[in-house]
Amino acid sequence: MANWLETLDRRAQLRARAGLTRKLRPRSAADPAVDLAGNDYLGLSRHPAVLGAAAAALSEYGLGATGSRLVRGSTDLHHTLEAELTGWLGAQQTLVFSSGYLANLAAVRALVRPRTLLISDAHNHASLIDGGRLSGAETVVTPHLDVDAVRATLAAAPGRPAVVLTESVFSVDGDLAALARLHGVVREHGALLLVDEAHALGVTGPGGAGAVVAAGLAGEPDVVVTATLSKALGGAGGLVAGPAELIRHLIDTGRTFIFDTALPPAVAAGVLTATKLARSGDDLRAELARRADRGVHQLRTAGLTVSTPAGAVLSITAPDAESAVSWAADCLEQGVAVGCFRPPSTPDSRSRLRLTINAGVPSVDFDRALDVIVACAPQGARTGRQVTA
Repeated sequence: MANWLETLDRRAQLRARAGLTRKLRPRSAADPAVDLAGNDYLGLSRHPAVLGAAAAALSEYGLGATGSRLVRGSTDLHHTLEAELTGWLGAQQTLVFSSGYLANLAAVRALVRPRTLLISDAHNHASLIDGGRLSGAETVVTPHLDVDAVRATLAAAPGRPAVVLTESVFSVDGDLAALARLHGVVREHGALLLVDEAHALGVTGPGGAGAVVAAGLAGEPDVVVTATLSKALGGAGGLVAGPAELIRHLIDTGRTFIFDTALPPAVAAGVLTATKLARSGDDLRAELARRADRGVHQLRTAGLTVSTPAGAVLSITAPDAESAVSWAADCLEQGVAVGCFRPPSTPDSRSRLRLTINAGVPSVDFDRALDVIVACAPQGARTGRQVTA
């Protein structure tokens, strides 16, 4: 009976030797660290108007939704939020889920028919990957940002229904998919395009509406948009936006919608207010762009290998998994929280520090954080040399 526990322990030892042990690090509400690890891009999670809306809804509706959306979990706040998101995204209709992960699982599954071929970018988020696995559809993984590879894969499967899965701003390196070109290939072959806007919504596009709107693809019948409400909007939840027929299908058949307790009304109220603030937040987006440029310049000047960001994600190459962990820990000791990405969370063999720029962090603290990251860089990081983890 204890053999299974011994097996788990051996696996943990192997992960530890590879530098892949993960730890929970609780933080207090008064945590003083400069936050370049969380995803609160616009600093809205603590905005007084957002907190006020959430507090009012908490008093009116209570702590939780008390049921799934189809039982008692749908409130007027949920429906108002969906309408606001629909207008922002230029979609026909939007459905809110309790997380972006669940939204992606539902969306991918809903688009799969018999013989459907899924074509997935190599850097796609785990939720898109898992959606494909759970759907049971054949999946072809194409090289990162390689539109020609997508075209060739579609051409090799004439007559088959196909769905191309991509992020817009990618979560690993913060780079941008060529959505207009990709959509042209998708339409040429009669396929569908699913775009995860998790790291673009609120950050890119006119009024922060995302990369799909910026590419002129809003409302196209062969484009489905997903996103999380937990990043630039500072809350929680996820969305699927697209044709009304798709939303009807999700309400009727989406298991991660039907059988999941709804987003708490207080969170829906806070996100609704955050959405309105984000739509008018061009000054915040301009500040994010300035900081991204400053960060890239300073880190590259120090000899570090840094991605070119399309939004507010900066990726810095680490020599290996172990040094990435120690680098992030050293930064935290100096009062700077950064993300640490290692295999298997990365789509390749590279380990990285990931910086997520937060417009709510004072500029002087952001500049100090860059100095700390450079000062704590491990041996090998400044040369750009990459050791397989």
